[in-house]
Amino acid sequence: MNSIENMLKGEGDTFIIAEIGINHNGDIGIAKKLIDVAVEAGCNAVKFQKRTIDVVYSKDELQRFRENPFGNTNGDLKRGLEFGLKEYKEIDLHAKDKNILWFASCWDEESVNFIDEFDTPCYKIASASLTDDNLLKKTCSTGKPVILSTGMSTMDQIRHAVDIIGDNGLVLLHCTSTYPSEINELNLDVIGELKKEFSCPIGYSGHESGVSPSVVAVTLGATVIERHITLKRSMWGSDHAASLEPQGLNRLVRDIRQVPVIRGDGIKIVYDGELSIIKKLRRI
Repeated sequence: MNSIENMLKGEGDTFIIAEIGINHNGDIGIAKKLIDVAVEAGCNAVKFQKRTIDVVYSKDELQRFRENPFGNTNGDLKRGLEFGLKEYKEIDLHAKDKNILWFASCWDEESVNFIDEFDTPCYKIASASLTDDNLLKKTCSTGKPVILSTGMSTMDQIRHAVDIIGDNGLVLLHCTSTYPSEINELNLDVIGELKKEFSCPIGYSGHESGVSPSVVAVTLGATVIERHITLKRSMWGSDHAASLEPQGLNRLVRDIRQVPVIRGDGIKIVYDGELSIIKKLRRI
């Protein structure tokens, strides 16, 4: 299994992150099933999201009418989806039992303190938080590696964030923050531009349907791949439609692991299997 250390060096197998996020729908049983799905597929880590609801969202936003399984306001929904200490203790134990790394994207400073109690191997900063200088500085203060998604951000904004975090211990993920993303929005050649400009490893966080763009991202130099996962895309919730079901995740991991074999070593040779074809088809 690839390590965080190898991920930071851009070495070893592609580091594959299965983002559970809030696709557990507030149910710890679903969260554990999704961890199991990631383990069975051969992912390196699972990721959750942690928010302090009253800090991240305004009172007006929380009071906004939104019919959902937990009530009739957006606040009911956000609080219903948010795991607390009890649930994260169960996540920590289950992930350790299954021998898979876990961490979280923290959307506010209090959430960084909360997750830090579990001594996770790294932190994720979501695209939405890339311009939050105080959160960037707070996350860096933990001394842990940082994975930063770059959706809905300009190159200047990315440069500013990197200036704050520093290249050491940083992984940048190219990303388009639409759910699901259309193929004409993916712009995977940005991976090459990020590799030219920054000395840290570059990866890809995909929200598209299907697996092929993420595999293409690996051939373009992405050493980290992050994809949302779900038990079923038709489940209620905002992120399920842009997620991979277990079968899709299995295909993704299989195809990514085949990329180095498919690419080979670049030395042109005649394979043993071609010798009989030479005899059969070549005149001269």
